[in-house]
Amino acid sequence: MFAMFGATVLVPLITGLSVSTTLLCAGLGTLLFHLITGGKVPAFLGSSFAYLGGFAIVAPMLVDESGQQTIPNTEMLPYACAGVALSGLVYVVFSLLISVFGIRRIMKLFPPVVTGPIIIAIGLILAPSAITNCQSNWLLAFVALGTVIVCNIWGKGMIKILPIL
Repeated sequence: MFAMFGATVLVPLITGLSVSTTLLCAGLGTLLFHLITGGKVPAFLGSSFAYLGGFAIVAPMLVDESGQQTIPNTEMLPYACAGVALSGLVYVVFSLLISVFGIRRIMKLFPPVVTGPIIIAIGLILAPSAITNCQSNWLLAFVALGTVIVCNIWGKGMIKILPIL
């Protein structure tokens, strides 16, 4: 829940979408998910940073008076949102395939050698944004990085989850 809530608030802020609409749709999607799965899978469905690359290509930010890309491209946002909706349909297709063939047969198609580079590509897409954010306060960036490293290496229980916040 912590990870998805952060993404569900930050992704709309970065792309120019409405945060309240995104939270409403995440809540409705989560309720639908719990109805479909019979409440067997405790999950909160929300936004994902994985979509930022697609949003940047389909609806790039527009340049303001100071030359910074800060203005949301509201003309192209519906097309980017359509891409997100289509990816939801891909999830539905995969869930049907898993229901029919079982998880083990489907996971054979997605070993770590396939999924790892995808995760790396998402991280590389987000790297320029991270550097831009760090430039305003390097001390805070290094304190945050140190906190994440310490909590992940030596943390136990809820402390391990702290870096997600």
